[in-house]
Order: sequence, then C-alpha cells, then structure tokens
Amino acid sequence: MKKIISFTFLFSALCAFAQNADSTKTKLKVYGSFERNGQWYTNDKNRGINHDTVPLRANNYFNVNFNYKKFTFGTQVESYMNEALLNFNPKYKGTNFATYYANYKSKKLDITLGHYYVQFGSGLALRTWEDRSLGINNALRGAKVVYSPIDEISFTALYGKARTGFDVANGDVFGFNTDVNVSQLLNIDAFDFKYGFSAVSRYEKLPVSVQNFSAFTNLFSNRFELGYKNYYVNTEYVFKSRDAIIKQNVLDTNFAKEGSALLVNFGYSKKGIGFDANLRRVENMQLLAQRNLDNYPTLSSTSLNYNDKILNFVPSLTKQHHSNLANIYVYQAQFQVVMDESTQINKFGEIGGQFDFFYDFKKGSVLGGKYGTKINLNVSSWYNLKAKFRYTNNAGENIQNYQAELFNANEKYFSDYNIEITKKVSKNFKTAFTYINQYYNNKQIQGIFNKYIINSHTVFSESTYQLSDTKSITFGLEHMWADNDRKNWAAGTIEYNHNENWSIFAMDMYNYGFDHKTLTISETDLFDIHFYNFGAAYKKGSTRVALNYGRQRGGLVCAGGVCRFVPPSTGLGLQITTSF
Repeated sequence: MKKIISFTFLFSALCAFAQNADSTKTKLKVYGSFERNGQWYTNDKNRGINHDTVPLRANNYFNVNFNYKKFTFGTQVESYMNEALLNFNPKYKGTNFATYYANYKSKKLDITLGHYYVQFGSGLALRTWEDRSLGINNALRGAKVVYSPIDEISFTALYGKARTGFDVANGDVFGFNTDVNVSQLLNIDAFDFKYGFSAVSRYEKLPVSVQNFSAFTNLFSNRFELGYKNYYVNTEYVFKSRDAIIKQNVLDTNFAKEGSALLVNFGYSKKGIGFDANLRRVENMQLLAQRNLDNYPTLSSTSLNYNDKILNFVPSLTKQHHSNLANIYVYQAQFQVVMDESTQINKFGEIGGQFDFFYDFKKGSVLGGKYGTKINLNVSSWYNLKAKFRYTNNAGENIQNYQAELFNANEKYFSDYNIEITKKVSKNFKTAFTYINQYYNNKQIQGIFNKYIINSHTVFSESTYQLSDTKSITFGLEHMWADNDRKNWAAGTIEYNHNENWSIFAMDMYNYGFDHKTLTISETDLFDIHFYNFGAAYKKGSTRVALNYGRQRGGLVCAGGVCRFVPPSTGLGLQITTSF
C-alpha cells in the first residue's frame, strides 16, 4: 500500500510539474500516461463460476518521460492489485519499476541504455513490443545503438536480456541490422528499391551434461522491397540455426532442427481498386529468450501460454474481423514443431497465404448508386507442412526426427473466405454486410479432439445512422451456423454516441442448438446462455473512463494476429486512460 500511495503522489506531482513546465516554456519537457484496467469478478450460478478468492483485480501502468534537448529519460511503473487480471502471466505481481531507459538522439546517432523495443524487418527474426491487452512486454534490457551516416543508410547494434515479469530471462541477445534505400542512394527515380539484412543471436550457457550442442542460436534475415508505379513486392527470408525443440514442455537437445521462414508480399493499389497477397512458409521458427520454459503446475500451463520470453513475431496472416462471432474460431500461426505419438498430433510448421481484393463502384454507376459502393473480398488458407517423420531412431531410442518438404502441404489447419459490401444509402445512413465461411481444425490448432473439425457460416450486418452532427447510433446483427462444437450463435450490438464525450453500448451473444451431453470441451457454459455486456464511456481531452458489466466468453482474445486464452468470467470492468 505504501508503494501505491508513493506512486500516486509521484503521478500527481509530475502532472502538476508538466503543466508548470509548459506554462513557463522551459526546455525540459515531461510527458507520460496512466492506464488502469480493473475487474470485479462476481459469482455466476448459471455458469458455475465462483470468484471468491480474489474478486477484485487491476492492472495499472504509469509511464513518465523527461526530455531535455537530445536526452530523454523514462520509466514505467506497473502495479497489479490485488493480483493481475485472470490468466495474465503469474509473474505479474505487486508494484515495481517495470522498465526504465536513458536515450541520446542526434541526427546521425541514437543510443539507448536500459529497456528498449526494437523490430528487424517484419519481426520474424526479432521483435520486442508491449501489448497490455495480451499481457505481452518482452522489452530488451541492455544497450542499443542506431547510426545513420547518411539518410539512405542506417545500422543498428544491440545487446540485451528479455523482460519476463519484473525480471529478465537467462539468455543474452545480440543483434545487428542494416537498412539501405538503394534507389535514393543511387538517385534512381524510376522505381523504389530497399534492402535489409539482420543477424540475431541468443546465447545461453548449457549444462555440463549437454555435449555437442552450441550455446548460440543464430538467425539471419535478408529482405527487399520493390515498388514500381502502383505495384509493389516485398520479401523476407530468415534462416535459423540448429535449435532444440520443445518436447513435453522441455527443450530436448536430442531433438534439434534448423528453422526457416519465407514471406512474400505483393500487390497493386490505386484509387478505387487494389489487391494484396501474403504468402508464407514457416518451419521451426520459435525463438525463446531462454531455452527452458517456466512451468506452473497449479495452473497446468507454461510460460508459452502467456507469450512470455518469445523474441520474434510470427502473427497469423488472416483477416482481423470486426464481427464478434467470427472471432470465436480464430487462427493462431503454427510456427512451432510438435510431435506427440500418444495423440498423433504432428505439426511441422505452416504454409499458406492470404489474398485481399477491394473495389469501389463509382458514384452514379448502376451498382454504385448516388454515394458509391465498396466491396472487399478476403481469402486465407493455412496447412501443415508435409513431412517424413519417426518417433525413434535406428537404435530404438526415443529420439524423434523429421524432414519437411519445401512447398508441399498436408493436413489443413484453417481457412477463412469472406466478402464485405459497404454502402452509403443516404446522407445520414450507411450500412455494411459481411459473409464469412471458416474451417477450423481444433485438433491441430488447440489439441482438442471432440468434434475437432468445425465448419461455420457467419452473416454480419452493421449500420450507422447519423442523428445530428454530434449524435449517432450504430447497430449490428450477426448469426453463425456451425456443424460441430457449440453449434449456432446469434448476436446483436447497439451503440449510441451522444457527442464527442459520451457514449453507451449494449451487446448480447446467444449460443444454442447443441447437445450438452456430447460437449466435453469445457466444464462451464454448457447450456443455452446469453453472453451480455453493456456499459458507458466518457472522454474529455486525453482522458477516457469506461465502465462495463457482463459475461466474458471463455476462449481466445487476439490483437494483431497474436492471441491469449481468457477463462469464462462475469463481472464489472473499469478502464481509465489518460496522458499528459
């Protein structure tokens, strides 16, 4: 409690100081933010949920930065009261300084000591970032130097240890990156051409018992970007040196393979029409800040369940749907290797892609009408890599091995085919209609065997009516038909925006049509039930306060193609964000 009072006092003092600094036009600038995500979990007899142990929880983040000329200093204090929100990393406990840094930046030189975030290329080789909704913060603590001798070339060198909770992982991370704008360097105006190269190395001392295995794991990335008029193509290839593969939550040095990733993105875009394609092949590309996982026996989980100590970024390349029902069966990228003889789950990576096409029918045309019509078509499909494999070696020892084929696919993981039509009907009314067809392999994606192939069809309609310059109402209706699992869903949402300050909303999702006697995936929410949620938000300047009450459906919550699992819950939520 003393820490909380102290940090609250510090926050108030800094806000006052920042206002005073602005008023006197001092060269010292103070800026930052505060965010609180709180939840009061309540009992829900209809769902068999009881949260008597720690019903009141909150994640608090206070960030403050001081800038004077070319120098910037900052820190982030985090407080988890009384504990972190449900199913966040168990290492998030208490109140402490989570990150801190000092930075010097001139035109050619950018030096950071302490915690920092970095991304090389698309992130396949290295990406550190923070996402509070997912509980991810893998900032590196060490030193980073960026040198740009000229505008067209930059070099980055770094060293650090990845954050885990309020501590750091055991592994040491070294990195080098260079980006070159070749077309500008050579004064070529006909097209744009950029080249990038990255090298990342993770070092972790091995036990004496481990022989003939390197303490280093190295990744090398080559990439280029080419643009000509309205066309573009980007590609990246990453090679990963031999690394131990996780087997029964332990990295087995007897089962070690190289890894690789190939990403190709190309497209065409101009006003009113365009397409974009993403193709990717990934094999054994999981890069951990330390080899051994943290196991939580009482929670039946490991650090991987919380995206903890993961150094690279391999998101799912599928459409991020606005529909609530379309996010029930959401895909997670399968970039790891899994071989389990008992369950016959054998995954060697993924291969597939996503294609996106949009077209605007002009105003005044037959299909465009008075205000025009927009159409968006999106397709994505992902498959397991085809491979030859065995569970034992020639001597009969339990040492697994596999050999994946280069561009050959095997079992299907997931597909999503959808079309969205957006139409402005009148000056004050616009509407959108979406159809979504999804295929979801529960066995391969989540390891669930009961009714593990799910085919679903979802229709979603959302409309907005502008009541006045400041007032509007948005309402949506959607329905999903599924042949397995929990079968059918219906949902509705309504939101009223009174002005730029006030808004209120209400929504409900209803599940029906299945036989609960055959559903063994979850012990809760087995019967026909409403997942309601309603609340209000107030915004003034840079401050926003939101209050909601409702039921959280158990499952995956995703942001930017990365997901975390949330358990079923019911309760009152409070969110406060402000910046200064």
